[in-house]
Amino acid sequence: MPVEIKELIIRANIVDSNDTNYQSAIEGNSEQKQEIIAACVAQVLKILERQRER
Repeated sequence: MPVEIKELIIRANIVDSNDTNYQSAIEGNSEQKQEIIAACVAQVLKILERQRER
């Protein structure tokens, strides 16, 4: 019986020795943060909708 992989999750942690770049990336633009959050919410809603269809 074959095994089907429906989802593959790859995670990576990147460590930078320069902490000043990290702080500026955290502070960033609030519009960009809102766009990222909206995209994440949309993806989660799509996943939940697919799960309900099964």
